[in-house]
Amino acid sequence: MSNLTISRTSIAVIAIIMVFAVLKFAENIFAPMLLAMVLGIILSPVRDFWDRLGTPPAISAFTTLIVGLCVVLTLGFLLEPYVTNAIEQAPIIWNELRFTLFEIKSMLRGFDEMTENVVQAIGQDGATTEANTEPAVAIPTVAQAASYAPQYLAQVLVLIGTLYFFLLVRTDIYHFLGKTFPQVSEPDFKYAESQVSRYFLTVSMINASFGVIVTIVMSVLGMPSPVLWGILAFLVNFILYLGPATLAALLLLTGIITFDGPYSFLPAILYLTMNATEGQFITPALVGKSMSVNPLLVFLSLVFWLWLWGPLGGFIAIPVLIWTLVILKKVVSHDPTASGQEPAPVAA
Repeated sequence: MSNLTISRTSIAVIAIIMVFAVLKFAENIFAPMLLAMVLGIILSPVRDFWDRLGTPPAISAFTTLIVGLCVVLTLGFLLEPYVTNAIEQAPIIWNELRFTLFEIKSMLRGFDEMTENVVQAIGQDGATTEANTEPAVAIPTVAQAASYAPQYLAQVLVLIGTLYFFLLVRTDIYHFLGKTFPQVSEPDFKYAESQVSRYFLTVSMINASFGVIVTIVMSVLGMPSPVLWGILAFLVNFILYLGPATLAALLLLTGIITFDGPYSFLPAILYLTMNATEGQFITPALVGKSMSVNPLLVFLSLVFWLWLWGPLGGFIAIPVLIWTLVILKKVVSHDPTASGQEPAPVAA
């Protein structure tokens, strides 16, 4: 390997590390900006619809922005009563959890190390079984919550502003990139955009149907707030692997608190069974082989973006992966059909 190749490789590695460091350090700026661009790509069919009606670009972008905000606000209104109820019931649930942990501790009395871990986790003396009504997790005060308001407000403004202007000038951006990089053209970027939109729309419909089924099943089982579980099933399904695993853990915990005996495990088991059926059979059948991708790439993308930006990163991981794979396929293959004639192998 020549010295020039080594130097170029070293510079590339250093550049990548610096980009990751900047993205991590400036999360409050770059996270809402990238999220806005992903949302803009997802909402591109809506913007194109207004354009076909002859609507001026500024009004098309603004109307598309309003549509997206209305969807988010609708989800917020649906979740609000259940979230409020969960917060009000938190002390009761915590006390039930304490009692359950003490029962587990009594069954593991012979394992001293495990017993000490349980005692430390619940903040109780090992010989005491009296439940403390005060939650161990400190709840932020109104003043503390207000101190975070400017930061979150700024992020929301960055998100909304970036989304609007991206919707307004996205075609110009594609045209500029097509002129700057001869390996790809404006139609290639639009095709990648259409693939992301198609994937997200299909998966949204699948997740919505899955959420309805989860609501019905949890209602039949007698779980508290079945609608909340359905909405959570819809939302967490956008974060592959980690989302369903987290919801299964919550269902297991709630089942142990709510029911007695083996029936306590039934909600989590049924949810995992339904999720596995949806993930292995329904989604691949509806999304199709043209949008399948190596599961290792999906997993690595999720790990990276979750590490970088948490749940927000988990949401954008798959759309970014789809877009990147479509563009890379065009760059590597120089295939003229990749710009819209034949589907490219992207994600499920």
